[in-house]
Order: sequence, then C-alpha cells, then structure tokens
Amino acid sequence: MNSPASVPAFAPAIETAATSLQTLHTLQSLVLAMPMARTLGLRFVRVEPGSVEVEIPVSDAFCFRPGQLQATAVFAVADFAAVGAAGSVLPPGWVNATVDATVKIVAPARGVCLRARGRVVDAARLLTVCASDVFAVDAHGKETLCATLLATARNIDTTAAR
Repeated sequence: MNSPASVPAFAPAIETAATSLQTLHTLQSLVLAMPMARTLGLRFVRVEPGSVEVEIPVSDAFCFRPGQLQATAVFAVADFAAVGAAGSVLPPGWVNATVDATVKIVAPARGVCLRARGRVVDAARLLTVCASDVFAVDAHGKETLCATLLATARNIDTTAAR
C-alpha cells in the first residue's frame, strides 16, 4: 500500500518542485471548472501530493433547516476532497472520476463552513482508493467531525489514443 504522500508506481517521477506545483495547480483548475464546485463555493485550503483540504461555506441554499447543511452538500465536499487527493498523485495528462463512494454522517453539519481533508489510501494504475473526513467549523474555528467518506476513483489517461 502506498503512503498518502507517495506517487503511484505508474506515475513518472516528479523532477522538480515547479512540476509538482504545476500538477497541483492543474488539479485545482480542473476541479474549480466544475459548476458544482463553484456553486458550492468550494475553496482549496491545502493541496499536496496525496492530500487535499477544501472548504465550503454553510449556505442557506444547501440547508434543510437554518444553519444545518443537507447530506448532499456534505457528500459533495467529502467527495471533492477524497477524489481531489486521488487526482493529486496522477501523472500529467490523467484525470479521475468517482466510481463508488460511501459516506457516513456522524454529527450535524452546522457552523460557518465545512472543512474536508482528503487522502489517498491506495493508488494504482486504474483505480485509486481514497478517503476524507469532514468537519463542521464553528465561528471560533472549533472543528467537529460530521462525516467520513471512503471512495474509489477511476484513473483515466486522456493522452491515450482512442
């Protein structure tokens, strides 16, 4: 099993910090190009190979009662974090997509924002298993775990001849 910060065996070695930064910038650009990410107000807090942290504000538009997010928004931020982490270890020209995910809600998603920390569990050529923990953050910055997600992402070589 690869450690969260490791690069899969099929990926070319990252030769420079600039190459790594470009890969991570590309990941952020791809994710933030998605209308769902923009609608949620998704913001990248931290991105490094094998690990991603994102936030969304608690918005009334996604609440089922005032100040408490509905499960769909919780799932979305968890998925973006986990699959984003999986994407952070892909070689240039590769993208990924969720093929399976399970979320467990463990506490109400209320506060000023949700913070999701995604990580790679195991990366391979075709599939990457990834996970995330979602925290409700109050006005004082206190985090409360509200959900956890385990997902599988399909890795896709966009440069391969079709």
